[in-house]
Amino acid sequence: MTSQIRLACETSVAVVPLERIRPTRIVDQATKKSRKYKCIEASIRELGLIEPLVVHPERKGASSFMLLDGHIRLEILKDLGNDGAKCLVATDDEAFTYNHKVNRLSAIQEHFMITRAIKNGVSEARMARTLNIDLASIKQKRDLLDGICPEAVELLRDKDVPSGALRELRKVKPMRQIEMAELICASHTYSASYAKCLVIATPLEQQVEPNRPNDVRGLSAEDIARMEHELETLSKDFKIIEETHGKNTLNLVVVNGYLKRLLDNARIVRFLSQNHHELLFEFQKIAESRMLLDPIAD
Repeated sequence: MTSQIRLACETSVAVVPLERIRPTRIVDQATKKSRKYKCIEASIRELGLIEPLVVHPERKGASSFMLLDGHIRLEILKDLGNDGAKCLVATDDEAFTYNHKVNRLSAIQEHFMITRAIKNGVSEARMARTLNIDLASIKQKRDLLDGICPEAVELLRDKDVPSGALRELRKVKPMRQIEMAELICASHTYSASYAKCLVIATPLEQQVEPNRPNDVRGLSAEDIARMEHELETLSKDFKIIEETHGKNTLNLVVVNGYLKRLLDNARIVRFLSQNHHELLFEFQKIAESRMLLDPIAD
């Protein structure tokens, strides 16, 4: 027997007068001065309200609505002198933020979004106004991947790599860019400082400008040579772990399941308890471990 899935919101978008929408929290002055607020304000002023507010009737038959999501958008619409707003009417009054698990755009995804918009005829000046940033920033984001090979871009495409780290990649040749991208992904370290360390540890023949001195305060030539050796060793270790991790995990899962079946046998448990108490204790710890069942967070 299957039950019908209940929709979280009504299927149509309603236009609700702002005076009938009751916010559940106050947008303070600090929020209004933030970059995020100004960016949303510029977007609404330039393009209008794209993402509807989420509201719920305060009570059955009432003409007023409780605001569940969109407090900043509501405040901006009021400041801009709008009378009404597009709203999704929720079927439940659970007051949590509907976009509480927003996937932020990475620097690479932002680059592709901007280049696609330019290709579709949107001017850079209009994008700058819409995002409330200067024109130079738009051009910098547009040219972000210049000098970076497609293979390295693909490895880092959905990772939260800052633009500073991507600019460091330009300083080395394509094969080294791929190696650096693999190290960055394997270590889950996406900072610009880590990328800079990888560039410093790159042999001169793999650098784009080998004669250009690396600006590293407090590091001698011996320190840099030691970093090169250590990072080269680390790179090899990562590759070995990457090659064997899947096989080792599978073996551990099989062993874990086998031990659980053994410990379900009362005669085996009794024998181990009487003759090999230490082994029984270790087997029980392995069988009860949830490390193999719980996903590793990225």
